[in-house]
Amino acid sequence: MKLTGVELRRITMPLVSPFRTSFGTQTSRDILLVRVVTDEAEGWGECVAMSDPLYSSEYVDATADVLRRFLVPALVDAAHLDANAVGQILAPFKGHRMAKAALEMAVLDAELRAEGRSFGRELGAVRERVPCGVSVGIMDSIPALLDAVGGYLAEGYVRIKLKIEPGWDVEPVRAVRERFGDDVLLQVDANTAYTLSDARHLARLDPFDLLLIEQPLEEEDVLGHADLARQLRTPVCLDESIVSAQSAAAAIRLGAAAIVNIKPGRVGGYLEARRIHDVCVAAGVPVWCGGMLESGLGRAANVALAALPGFTLPGDTSGSGRYYRTDITTPFVLDDGHLTVPTGPGLGVTPLEDELAAVTTSTAWLGGGS
Repeated sequence: MKLTGVELRRITMPLVSPFRTSFGTQTSRDILLVRVVTDEAEGWGECVAMSDPLYSSEYVDATADVLRRFLVPALVDAAHLDANAVGQILAPFKGHRMAKAALEMAVLDAELRAEGRSFGRELGAVRERVPCGVSVGIMDSIPALLDAVGGYLAEGYVRIKLKIEPGWDVEPVRAVRERFGDDVLLQVDANTAYTLSDARHLARLDPFDLLLIEQPLEEEDVLGHADLARQLRTPVCLDESIVSAQSAAAAIRLGAAAIVNIKPGRVGGYLEARRIHDVCVAAGVPVWCGGMLESGLGRAANVALAALPGFTLPGDTSGSGRYYRTDITTPFVLDDGHLTVPTGPGLGVTPLEDELAAVTTSTAWLGGGS
């Protein structure tokens, strides 16, 4: 393909309710969409960076800037373009994985649409439907938490993830276990809120038979996670620490990750996410697909990824209604705790014109043409 140009589109999507984690509270998502136009087709990508550099060093304004000034011009200059070439073309520019992932996703979508192939087929999906978990933010009270968890279980979610932080960990988990029983698949996510000195406290979660504790320590402390893993019965899962197949292999070798959460935006794209999946499968390490409150575009790609064989744990591939009253694509609706993997060309979904226009705050065209 030959790249004609790229549209950067900012949208703001209000959340159905505030979503609180150890690093802050979100009431809406400021999302940067990337529309790639080629001589054969167009494709869509979604950048998962947040408004502020709290989850990672990337944030929406910075991703828009690096795309505009460096990444898009590099692709425009390429004589021939396909998704597998994007990583090599952009390699000289250090970091900015979320920006690169959005651009690669859009190129891959365009390429697959032109060839009539789906994301799932391209990535290696082996399932037509994927089981869905839900992430439950930090609440103002335990009764409010129990009401929320009960509602999600009633909707059919097959796994519950509780966000935790110091002061909101053992007692909320205990309350959920006591109310809903040991059969509920339950895990916790700390988003780097603890240190190794908290090991004895975190061990108090062991009796609750959790699937995993996700990213308890800061992202660069891989050795600390290995030390912590030896002090807990609960399996340690890494999120923020995993930024590539290389980092995943190192963490597994060190004993820092019994389970890996794969977020394509965090690792630079869906092709690198597939490589991480392959590394983990070879090492016998289960993986699951994390979420970043994506719109229907990113959700479609995540569902396709979650259908790969190594994704043996339910991911954060919730239905659209978990976060948004109105999505920019046909909404993903839970069916008996599962979502169906799109089978149409590319992502299998496209933005709905009216819904997209209603949430758009700005657009910018980069490249020639229109």
